[in-house]
Order: sequence, then C-alpha cells, then structure tokens
Amino acid sequence: MTIKACVFDAYGTLFDVAAAARHVAADPARADFAAQWPKIAADWRDRQLQYSWLRAITGHHCDFWQVTQDGLDWALEAAGFADDADLRAALLGLYWQLEAFAEVPAVLDRLTKAGLRCAILSNGSADMLNGAVSSAGIGGYLDAVLSVDEVGVFKPADAVYALVPQHLSCTAGEVLFVSSNGWDAAGAAAFGFQTAWVNRAGAPTDRLFAQPQHICRDLTDIPKLAGV
Repeated sequence: MTIKACVFDAYGTLFDVAAAARHVAADPARADFAAQWPKIAADWRDRQLQYSWLRAITGHHCDFWQVTQDGLDWALEAAGFADDADLRAALLGLYWQLEAFAEVPAVLDRLTKAGLRCAILSNGSADMLNGAVSSAGIGGYLDAVLSVDEVGVFKPADAVYALVPQHLSCTAGEVLFVSSNGWDAAGAAAFGFQTAWVNRAGAPTDRLFAQPQHICRDLTDIPKLAGV
C-alpha cells in the first residue's frame, strides 16, 4: 500500500533524550555529575517509560511531564544527587530544549517535498512537544503534533495510534510509523501501521506480539522506506 504519511515518535526518535544530561555534564563545575551522567540519563529514561506503562495499565494517567520529573528524581536519588535542587532544575529545564538528531531536518525536508504528510505522535504533553519542536526548528515540516493528552492514556494503547488516521485522514496501512522504541514499533505494527524501528543502539529485537517491518540505524533511510 502506498505511504501517504510518515509519523514519528518524538523522544529518542526525533529528539535526543540524552542531550540534557550531556549538556550539564560538559560544565566544568559538574565533574561529579559528569562521572555518572550516562547511567543517570539511562536510568531517567528507563523510569520515565516504566512509569508511563504502569500508569497506562492501572488507569492512573498523568501528563508526561509528571513521569519525566518522577523518573529523574529516581535516577538522581540512585546516583546520590537527591538533594541537588540546582542540578534537578537544570536537567528539567534543558528537557524542553532537546536537540534533534543531526539527520532530522534533511529527512523531514525530503519527505515533505515529496508530498508526504509528516507528524509526531508522542507520549509527551502538548506543551513539552511544542517546546521541543520550536527549539529544534522543525515545526514547518509537520502537519500535526499529536499528544496522548487527547485520549488520556500512554502508548502502546490502541487509542493513541488511532489519533493518526483521525487527524491525517488516512488509513492505518497508509502510514509509515517510525520509532526508536521497540515496544512502540510493536504496538504500531499491531495497530496496522507499516513500521520502522530506529535501532540506534544496535539492541536485540524485542520478543513481542508484533514486529516492525523495517529496522534501521538512524532516520536516513526513512524516505526510501516511504517510497520517495
């Protein structure tokens, strides 16, 4: 089936979730944090995702900013920084200005020039996503920025993926969904999207109920996968 829309997950797919911690670690006054930042960044991301899944399963929804803060608090306490309010504030502030991966603008430019609709579908709150899109300067390429705020549950709930055909006036099979999260790619594939898993870390494929049709190391091949 011909692809009419490319829909991207945001965090880890378009935006580098480690950028906030990396930036703080570059401060010469933060040598203590620099020594541990990769693990802190990984723990922060893991807890952020785990809390979103648990809230989805139990029906205790909140916006993604809350689970982002909760995940960071856990990661900082685990690393011995629980009382460092300045560090916490710096990391959270930078999360609103995450860097896009280097290939993102060129990929979006090629897709839009070929006439495909492009959108974001994310667990992020609308405010968080708008901040990241603005900071990265990619808003002009996007037809929609879709947040789970509309349905009150996090991915991989089907209600989230259903936002795409509703907003972009296409069928599920006409969508190429792109995510750096294996579980997200599985959820999207099960919903009926054509899917590409961006496996930047070279991780094993998740053993789940569905598999992505495509696996790539970054976004560079997405236009080719979309047929343009």
